[in-house]
Formats: sequence, C-alpha cells, structure tokens
Amino acid sequence: MSTLWNVSAMRPDTRIVVAGDTIPAIFWNAVQQRGDRVWLRQKELGLWRSWSWAQTGEAVREIAGGLMHLGFGPGDTASILANTEVEWVLADLAVLSCGGVSNGIYPTDSPAQVHYLCEDSGTSILFAEDDEQLDKALAVRPRLPKLRQIVVFDMKGLRDLDDPGVIGLDRLRALGRAWNQAHPDALAQRVQACRPEQLAILVYTSGTTGRPKGAMHSHRGLVYTVRGYNTLIARTDRDECMCFLPLCHIAERLGGEYFSMYTGAVLNFVENPETVPENVREIAPTVLTAVPRVWEKFYSGVMIALKEASPLQQAAYAWAIGVGARIAEQVLAGRPVDGFDKFRFALARRLVLDNVRKLIGIHRSRFLVTGAAPISPELVKWYLALGVPMLEVWGMTESCGAATGVPVTRIKPGSIGPAASYNEVRLAPGTGEILVRGENVFMGYLNQPEQTREAIDADGWLHTGDVGVVDEEGFFRITDRMKDIIVTAGGKNITPSELENELKFSPYITDAVVIGDQRPYLTAIVMVDQENVEKYAQDHDVPFSNYASLTRTPQVQALIQGEIDRVNRQFARVEQIKKFFLLDTQLTAEDEELTPTMKLKRKLVQRKYAPQIDAMYR
Repeated sequence: MSTLWNVSAMRPDTRIVVAGDTIPAIFWNAVQQRGDRVWLRQKELGLWRSWSWAQTGEAVREIAGGLMHLGFGPGDTASILANTEVEWVLADLAVLSCGGVSNGIYPTDSPAQVHYLCEDSGTSILFAEDDEQLDKALAVRPRLPKLRQIVVFDMKGLRDLDDPGVIGLDRLRALGRAWNQAHPDALAQRVQACRPEQLAILVYTSGTTGRPKGAMHSHRGLVYTVRGYNTLIARTDRDECMCFLPLCHIAERLGGEYFSMYTGAVLNFVENPETVPENVREIAPTVLTAVPRVWEKFYSGVMIALKEASPLQQAAYAWAIGVGARIAEQVLAGRPVDGFDKFRFALARRLVLDNVRKLIGIHRSRFLVTGAAPISPELVKWYLALGVPMLEVWGMTESCGAATGVPVTRIKPGSIGPAASYNEVRLAPGTGEILVRGENVFMGYLNQPEQTREAIDADGWLHTGDVGVVDEEGFFRITDRMKDIIVTAGGKNITPSELENELKFSPYITDAVVIGDQRPYLTAIVMVDQENVEKYAQDHDVPFSNYASLTRTPQVQALIQGEIDRVNRQFARVEQIKKFFLLDTQLTAEDEELTPTMKLKRKLVQRKYAPQIDAMYR
C-alpha cells in the first residue's frame, strides 16, 4: 500500500479525544481544551475569516442567552432554514446547549414544505438565512401558532422591516449578552441538566416515497456515533476539512460538524454551492468527504480539460494514468509492486498526476471519503490511479450516518466495506435486506409510531431497505433498493443502480433512471450535465437557443447514445438499454423531480414522464 499512499497516516484513532456524554458537553469541553486555536473558517467578501474555539464559544454563548431571553426552554424545538455556513453551526450548538431540539430545513424547500416541517417538529424558534428564506417563513407563519420568533442571520435588505416577530442575529446576540450578565450560571446549568437519553436533533428524510419523516437522534446516539467514527476514519486536529454539503443532512451534520468538533479538525466553509470547485483548490483539504455527484463532476472537469490539451499533454496523461491504474490494480489484488514500477509511478506523479490532483484540489488529501449514494467502481479506481485512496462508507439517516466503511488497508471498489466496529450489520434471511443494530440506530420517527415499528423490529434491527451481498471477508456490497429491483417481462431480475452508476461515470450525464419493470426491455431517462454538454455543442458548432433545444439536437442525442453504447458493452444483452430520452428541463433542488441531495426521485420521475416512457415501448 505504501507505494501509492501512506497507510500509517490514515490509521483511525481509538482514544477518547474530548470528554462528555452529550453534544453540548463535548463542545464546551473542546472550547476549554483548544481555546485560541482555529476551528472554523469562512470566506466573506473575498477574504477568509477564522473563528477560534474561544470565539465560537462566545458566539454560541450569546445566541444561547438570547434564546433563553426569548423563553426557549429545555425540550423546545428550533429549526434552521439556511445554507451551509458558520451561523448554521453556531445556532445548532446554541440550541443544543439550551437543552433544546435542533432541526434543519433545506434552503431549497418550498413554503409549503417549510410549513409542514415546522408544524410537525413543533418549532417555536426559526432561524432563517436571509430575506429570501424569511419570505417563506412569513408566508406560512399565520398557520404556525407555536412559532414565537424568527431570527435572521443576514439582515441586508431588511433595514425597514418593522415586525416584532422577526429579529436579526446580531440583535439576538445583544439580548443574549445582557441575559448572560444577569443570569451568569443559567447556560452552564442548562448544559449540565442535558441528559444523554434526551432527543437532540431531528433529521428529516428526503421524502422520495412520500412526506419526509423526522428521524429522532438522542445525545447518547450522537456521541456514541461520533466516537465510533474515530475508529473508522482517521481525522485529527491537524486536518483541514471542507464543509459544503447540506448541514440538515446526516452526512455533513455528523461527518462534518460534530466529527470535526470532536477531533479538532479545521472546518472550512465554501462560499456557495456554485463555488465548490474553486474553493476546493483554495482550501486543499487534507481529508475530503463528498457524495458521488461531486466526484463525478471533478472527473468530468479533468476529462473536459484534457480534450483541450495538446496532443503531447494528452499522450503524457494517457501514459501516467495507465501507470497509476496498473499499480492500483496490483495493490488492490494484494500483489507486490517491484522497484521499477515504483520508479515509474513516482515519475508519473511528478510529471503529470500531481498536476491533475492540483487541478481538482486534492493534492494535499491523505484520502477521500464517498457516501450517501452508490458510486461507480471505475471512478474509485481512477482516483486510486491518481494515488489518492477513496474509501466508501455506507449508512443512512436512521443509522446516524456511516454503518460500514472500507478500510484503507483493504480497498475493494464496488464494496461498502465491513460493518463498522460500533454496530452490527447482517443480511435478512430470504430477502438479503441489510440490517443494522447498535447504539447509533435512531430513536424512531417523530409522531409516527407505526412507521417506527416497520423500521426497527422487536430485536432492535434497523431494516434499511437496501439489498446486498456479503463476501467471505465480511465486505458488503449493495445490489439495490428492495423497491427498485426490476423484473422484466421475460422474468429477468435486473439491478438498475449498476447501470445508472456506469452512466453517471460519463462527463456528459449527471443522473439517470433505468426503466423496465414488467417491460420487454430496458430504457432510460437521462439528465445531461448542462455545462459539459453546452461546451461540447459550442466546440462542435452545434446550434441551440436554450437548454431544451440543446437536448433535442441530433448531435447531442448521438453523444448520449455513444455513452449508453459504452455502458451497454459491459452488460449482457438482456441488461442493455435499448432506448432513452433526455430531460429537456434544467432541474434544480427546488424542482419536485430532485431530492435536496440532487438525486432523481425514481417513482416520481416514472409517473411524471409516463407518456415519454410509454412512447419508448411503442
């Protein structure tokens, strides 16, 4: 392994880093231990601003004091409607320090969705990012009798607002300073009174099969899982991490905010979702966690840049990536790498591969972590060929994030690894459904006891809905969702995710849904990568006036057909995609077809585009 990466620098730590049996206890102990060392960094007006642990503690203390001034009590719920930014973390930790329940709302959610989430969670205080998010809250406030106050992070554009139910974050902090001065022991008493078994956070599921359900996680479960992560992933206070995924999603909440709080790793916030590629290069994280869509985008960027390179540069890349790929295959197979191959790889890195890593921004990364959705094994191998190990983890909201993980000493592309040391994982007899049991499993769904009983059986096993297999080494592999397996009219069982992952490996395809249940053959709904396909059209003088016309051009249709032909060659004839159609609308997270994590909703897409699907079978 040392021929490609330094395994000793990636071994997880099993020691207790910070004491405490609740999230606020760990946070305040960390503030005391780390003082003036930097924890958070955020770019504002082109400049990076750093927050030390002491400064973060001061801000959290003031916000918590302001909440207590407003009458926010233990067990009350506060929701945060904002993009991923420092203020999100400050509000979250202040709510928990008061003994309250913290709930996140995606900033792309509609007013109707904001109403449902606030009503279902019993939200009494709502933090809103800016005037855009405030408008949503004000639209539904008359139907939320429990909502007492809205706190706005950024009051720009709201100077003339005269509404006693809305205050700015700076005003809340000023109220908090006065409250804390008059009640100097109040916050410490709240933190001390917080018990491990109490409900800490709500994480609402994406709602791909119905209305979102509020998964309840206790302080005990969160602390147990964060300490467990420290036995799964190597992270220390010397690491630079990047925080850019939605904080209301379990992946960034646990793997980003709370895990960095526990380990002391510096958490760098991107400016906005559109600047992620630029910010990665600026931050140069030493550990980077992302979803497959991000890794696919980085790969696509390299492939597009390569097409504009000179013939000599293209040849140099082909040679270098070939050297990396051959050595990666040897390492994955457990075969020794001889001295000559080591020399060739060192040369390939110096001449080419290090520049590719810098182009992405992973030149300082000790390893990469991918999760939240399946990823193509070929994409994992590509990053390995660059000399950066990619570790796949698997879990879900209800398991508090990662429940399995690939160890750096035994990477198996296509596998999600063995069970993490802190929980049990097994397959259900007969169905092959993956089951999880441990202290990390959630408390249940808020206000939905029947759905909770369906999710957690009498023996404490969480039924994940994922179907998988396990090999002789205990490594699991996801084959599909139980509800997504396709049975064709000819009786052939097909796993659509395998085809979809290979399609998404293309720089021109962002997402795809394979159709074929009870049908004579497979078809696909494809969402193209707008940026890369537009560039292809411009480079090849393809005329188009808008996104819809772009997807209908014969040249783009042929381009995607070529990508589908490439994927089809990897599968048996009965598993090949015969026809496809391209979505002709630019979708964002605000569109109903996409989840907040930008995945196509299979059932909704099939229902909404039924006429186009039927046309492919005529």
